[in-house]
Amino acid sequence: MGLDGLGKSLRNVLGRIGTASSVDEALIKDVCKDIQRALLEADVNVRLVLELTNRVKERALNEPPAAGRSMKDHLTQIVYQELVALVDNGKGIELKPQKIMMVGLYGQGKTTTTGKLALYFSKKGFSVGLIGADVYRPAALDQLKQLGEKVGVEVYGEPGNPDAAGIVKNGLERFKDKKIVIIDTSGRHALEDDLIEEVKRIAEVAKPDERVLVLDSQVGQQAGPQAEAFHNAVGVTGVILTKMDGTAKGGGAISAISKTNARIVFLGTGEHIRDLEAFDANKFISRLLGMGDLSGLMDLVKDDVDDPEAMAKVTEAMMSGKFTLKDMYYQMSAVGKMGPLQKVMSMIPGFSSVEDKIDYEASQKKLQVFRTIMDSMTDAEKEDPSIIKSKRIDRIANGAGVSSHDVRELLKQYNQTKKTMAAVGKNRKMRKQMMKQLGGMDLEALKNMQS
Repeated sequence: MGLDGLGKSLRNVLGRIGTASSVDEALIKDVCKDIQRALLEADVNVRLVLELTNRVKERALNEPPAAGRSMKDHLTQIVYQELVALVDNGKGIELKPQKIMMVGLYGQGKTTTTGKLALYFSKKGFSVGLIGADVYRPAALDQLKQLGEKVGVEVYGEPGNPDAAGIVKNGLERFKDKKIVIIDTSGRHALEDDLIEEVKRIAEVAKPDERVLVLDSQVGQQAGPQAEAFHNAVGVTGVILTKMDGTAKGGGAISAISKTNARIVFLGTGEHIRDLEAFDANKFISRLLGMGDLSGLMDLVKDDVDDPEAMAKVTEAMMSGKFTLKDMYYQMSAVGKMGPLQKVMSMIPGFSSVEDKIDYEASQKKLQVFRTIMDSMTDAEKEDPSIIKSKRIDRIANGAGVSSHDVRELLKQYNQTKKTMAAVGKNRKMRKQMMKQLGGMDLEALKNMQS
């Protein structure tokens, strides 16, 4: 996930609370200063920062902790709740028939995001039509058609016609039987009067249910004026933040939401067409603070793993310490489908404490090497790795085009994983904590996710 610097700084704040000998007014003031520094460095608007830290200070000094809760836990919860409030402006886009108008400047990822949104609604069971109303960028319609073909969605456009509002009118007639119609509008390199007038005309013709502003999370404080101008023109109802997979500061884009009183509805988390994540303020802040998001991880399993029941069986085998290399292969394949390794790992509680030590690119390549090695094994070897001795190792290495060292490294990784997961399975407290993170979901529920 993006906002890496902010996440690290805020985790340090929580660490300071956790190691403090006691919670007093001096600590609360220092914590507020640390939060201010972290948010300002991430380009969050000064006014928003001061309002947030004033609320943290006021609540910490005057609000008594719940029965049985320590002051440290109470202060941590206050920080968490106020950060959630900073980004939580309401529910996301409803799953219902509707028209959605996409607006934004060039380079924000608007057309790509339109394709991602089409896939999102298609996977939810809706019929979708895309209207290409960007009449200024010559390649825009071609790009949209390529995206439409990739996700199996029809695209309407009129090459050479400069009348964007007219194209939208005809497109709406074409797609009158579609449950979801998404309109990709023109952008510019800067906010210009003719752009504003054009989106106004399109809005008048389309009467969209949602008017979504697409913002690059790296734009910083410039996001505010952009958001305000588009909001004044069409009344922005939602914002999609793109490029959240990088190390962008992101605070400027988040601050821009206050300019529109709209809510963040999705995050663009990568370049792949599936890399669009419905925004949830609690999950977002939980991952930012290193608390993980196991329910989000289960959503990835549900959406991107072909056979959730098989995945549940693998999980059950892992927890019992009885899983085989076949199970490990399936697990690695599933992780590969769910997106970048860093995105997946950020959802695991506590993983942020070691993430600085991990080379994600190298790890992703290593996963591919391991899968290639397992492709060179027999079924018997994958079912019972203990039979893999020296001669078998050499044969597997030759078949996979790798060294014997690589094969031994895989076997070592397998044995370590088996041992670790067996320990987790026996730790009732840890299992209970994981189930709590999952909102009470158990393995049986995981098996039934596809229904």
